[in-house]
Amino acid sequence: MGNKYLSTTALSKELSLAAKDVFRLLEDAGLVKHEENHWVLTDAGKEKGGVIRTHPQYGNYIAWLEDFKTDSIFATKKETPKEEHGGTINATDLGAHFGISKFRINPILSELGFIEKGVKGWKITQLGTSMGGKQFEYEKTGIPYVCWCKSLLNNKIFLNSIKEYQGDTTHTEEETKTEAPVEHVTEAGQAVLAFREKFEAKHRSADGHYVRSRAEMLIDNWLYMSEIVHAYERKLPVEEDVYCDFYLPVGKVYIEFWGLENDPKYLVRKQEKLKIYEKYNFNLIEINDEDIQNLDDVLPKKLLKFGIQAY
Repeated sequence: MGNKYLSTTALSKELSLAAKDVFRLLEDAGLVKHEENHWVLTDAGKEKGGVIRTHPQYGNYIAWLEDFKTDSIFATKKETPKEEHGGTINATDLGAHFGISKFRINPILSELGFIEKGVKGWKITQLGTSMGGKQFEYEKTGIPYVCWCKSLLNNKIFLNSIKEYQGDTTHTEEETKTEAPVEHVTEAGQAVLAFREKFEAKHRSADGHYVRSRAEMLIDNWLYMSEIVHAYERKLPVEEDVYCDFYLPVGKVYIEFWGLENDPKYLVRKQEKLKIYEKYNFNLIEINDEDIQNLDDVLPKKLLKFGIQAY
């Protein structure tokens, strides 16, 4: 029985990593190199068991013995982050600490709004600065990158995102059902609890999200049909327990639908949420009942203000 070989793409699936990340790890290890817009197997790669195979439709590709997936270059052992720049740690250290690919850390931090992608590298945001991030750049290239205080390792918001990425959904009931601690429920928190009990998420939108009202379903459907990636009831990346109606990772935009303007308790909740958005200078789009019937006119204009083109 012959040895089984895996293409680099198939290898990436076995490792649960993006193919581009696997190629970067192979390149860092000196097993492949990038020449003239394609990957070339090096002598070191051949010694590791890499071979060139030919596909009748796609041409030549690099393949690896199946057991190569256990090689140490793919190991993600948890390590204690090393300190640099006055006691800060970088994305590579964070990846090693949590046992995930270093190439996934910055996208997670970006999704939270702590950093944003530049033309090259990563830039700190106002929120990221408040979370202990510090901006640096590589001396030779000038490419920007961000380092973090060790307190980020215990940051509840960041830890929750790491757990979500790793598929760990064992959040507490307070995190998933309420926007205020149960032991100290404010008037706004009481309004949230009443709202969630009264309006269950039973309206199924086109993309499979279950939302709490027909209006939210129309908004969700509009975003989905416009091919705009969005999350429903995403927790704001702040210490306060507040959830938005919709979050758009592209542009870091939050959408709130205000549908119960004649309910005093609801208005209290609305004002509390608006204070949070203002406090952290978040990008916010507000939708009311009148806008629901004119989403094709309203949303493109509001989204364009944040650099998001709907059509």
